[in-house]
Amino acid sequence: MNSKVKNFLTFQKMLTPIIIQVIFWISVTACVVLGITLIVKGAGASFSGGKIVLEGILFLLLGTLVVRLYCEVLIILFRINDSLVAIKENTKQE
Repeated sequence: MNSKVKNFLTFQKMLTPIIIQVIFWISVTACVVLGITLIVKGAGASFSGGKIVLEGILFLLLGTLVVRLYCEVLIILFRINDSLVAIKENTKQE
């Protein structure tokens, strides 16, 4: 059996980090699109347009930052797991 297939079937290789990266890029794209949309709508608004522009800028900056931090925390959990597996393999007694 191919080693990649074996690792996949025995859960030695995790898919979730890849899925987290895809979710990250989709979320960042959504934050950028929504932020730009708010900025454009706020610039065209006659009443409280400045507030909408500010919300768009904040969403553009803080939204992407929050998404990044959240995904980093999730990825760190999997990297800890990978490190523990490496430690376990290096300390096996024969």
